[in-house]
Amino acid sequence: MIMSILRRLPCCAALLLVAVHSASAAEPPRGPAAEAAVNPAPRRIASVHAGIFGGQRLRYEAVVEEIFVPDRQGKPAASLISFSYLQRQPRPEPARPVLFVFNGGPGSSSIWTHFGMLGPRQVRFADPLHPPTVPPFEIGDNPHSLLDVADLVFIDPPLTGYSRLLPGARPEDFLGVTEDARATADFMRQWLTRHGRWNAPRFLVGESYGTIRAIALAGMLSGGVLPPHGTLEAISLNGIAVLGPALTLGGGRVEGDDRRHLTHLPAMAAAAWYHGRLAPEVDSVEAAMAAAQAFARDDYLKALDAGHLLAAPERERIAARLAELTGVPASIWVQSNLRVGPAAFQNLLLQARGLQLGAYDLRYTLPAQPTGGDPVVDDPAMGQYTPGFVAAFHEYLAKELGVAFAEPYLPIVWDRVNFKWNYGAGPGVMLPRNDATALAVAMRRNPALQVFVAAGHYDLVTPLAAAEYALAHAPIPRERLTLKGYPSGHMPYMGEASAGTLAADLRAFVRAAVRPSAEP
Repeated sequence: MIMSILRRLPCCAALLLVAVHSASAAEPPRGPAAEAAVNPAPRRIASVHAGIFGGQRLRYEAVVEEIFVPDRQGKPAASLISFSYLQRQPRPEPARPVLFVFNGGPGSSSIWTHFGMLGPRQVRFADPLHPPTVPPFEIGDNPHSLLDVADLVFIDPPLTGYSRLLPGARPEDFLGVTEDARATADFMRQWLTRHGRWNAPRFLVGESYGTIRAIALAGMLSGGVLPPHGTLEAISLNGIAVLGPALTLGGGRVEGDDRRHLTHLPAMAAAAWYHGRLAPEVDSVEAAMAAAQAFARDDYLKALDAGHLLAAPERERIAARLAELTGVPASIWVQSNLRVGPAAFQNLLLQARGLQLGAYDLRYTLPAQPTGGDPVVDDPAMGQYTPGFVAAFHEYLAKELGVAFAEPYLPIVWDRVNFKWNYGAGPGVMLPRNDATALAVAMRRNPALQVFVAAGHYDLVTPLAAAEYALAHAPIPRERLTLKGYPSGHMPYMGEASAGTLAADLRAFVRAAVRPSAEP
């Protein structure tokens, strides 16, 4: 994948609004699709601000702009609204790096990385693990934004955020891995041309499903003879950074496939440590996860591989060790055939306290009952921190960026996007896949491409161990790969300590992936 209501503009933001395209006051409100049909001139709103990033005080321009992307027949079919933050300086640097940032879902806007990690302003929680769920929320400067090392472009895919389809456009031309990558690649080409940045080092930053988008986009930007290309694009990337890595989807749901039980175990151990359910001698989350990982790769793997042929005494021994590692009683592991799934674990670990854990971040809790059964809204993590993100971001749009679009900003769209996504086998069908293999192809094509993967210790949706497994089973050049875990969840920047470390690592990654002669 939060602020007090502003009474006035913050002192750090000197607002210079330039509305290049707006509807006439005499006309009824119109959405971007109807407006584009009448007048194709893209909307653009710019404002100038200042802040301190990476210890440097910088002036920057915030640009909210519309770019029309075509369908496969070349006809404008979607209006993409993006948010760009560009350093203001007397002599612009065409070779200053640019980070193209997006979230996942599929169906998510970029609000989470935009207002939680990389944007110059952010929602602020005094206690991120117990965030307020009702207004007023707090907006503040973001010391972790990477504006000191790169310009930032936050992309909202079609049907998310303010981005919409144009009249007559077919949703299926955009709702799929390949289709989405094609549209995003076209957006990037237009953005680079519009801003004169073709010689700038280019980076992709994706979160969750944004992992798959980034990898597919790397292939789409390279182009090729074979479908779905047909043209040579040769748009290379300096680096790809993914947060909350979703390198594998659809796996572990086939009878007899136990990979997810192996890769979820370290995250379960992390949660047990955090909530005080492990022995005192386990003195860190790293130690808890390392012990679980070692067990998963040896005795636990052998036990699961044996299946129903596992001897009873050995089953009891394995269950006892699982109890020591996860805080879930051995009897439950035996009853579950040594396979306690994520949903069960969320309810079992703190059952005696009447609490349920968040899947997206195992540190968060809510009363176990009653719930509405929704996997997102009722998740103790997503359910608590998203209200602040959404309310504060809307306040920021109106009061600081001067955005007054008639249509609503859509943070995540499930029914019209996620549920209809085409992973390659038809809308809504998800088959097992390991996108690390496609990443290996991209790294072979581009020997300079660097990859950074950041996962949260407490993420039970896309666990660190699952990313490790996926990457280990693809021919990835390890010298060009950085894989790190952080004491956070699916959004590995929730919490000041984790956000600070992640920001420092990303800064170092961007600097290292830029040729010395082209450094800012």
